[in-house]
Amino acid sequence: MKKRNTFAAYLLIGVGIFFLLRKLEIPIITDFYSWPTLLIIIGLALLLYSYTTNDYQHLFSGTLILGIGIHFHGMTHYEFWIDHWAVYLLIVGIAFIVRAIRTRKGFVMGVILIGLAIMFIFSFKLPGKFDWVYDITAVLESFWPLFLIGLGVYWLKKKK
Repeated sequence: MKKRNTFAAYLLIGVGIFFLLRKLEIPIITDFYSWPTLLIIIGLALLLYSYTTNDYQHLFSGTLILGIGIHFHGMTHYEFWIDHWAVYLLIVGIAFIVRAIRTRKGFVMGVILIGLAIMFIFSFKLPGKFDWVYDITAVLESFWPLFLIGLGVYWLKKKK
């Protein structure tokens, strides 16, 4: 029971600090008064919960949510931020690596995803035999929320 209360406590503290700082209107941090900041807070709460309770099953989801929050924040507020679909592969790869550091599972998958992401981010034009990648990415760019919905349903139905 204490472990569940720990996550809720971290989440409440983070959300409370978010709304307090928003109310205080400190000019230096006005860029953080947005919804991606809430994703960052949820991701950090999951990571803190995982590390403080030694329950490492939430490292992947915490890193994933934190990475998506940072990415959306960067796209919204910084001109230099990369707006490429492969950044999501990079975030998932990093999440696999973070989880693998503690659980020893998924390290190879993380390295593969990071390698693919770097290849796709820095490639301007793929060879002709890889034109199918552009078709798949066009579909993924349109329907990526379905992936989030499916992932959520999977996590709800997953047996422990």
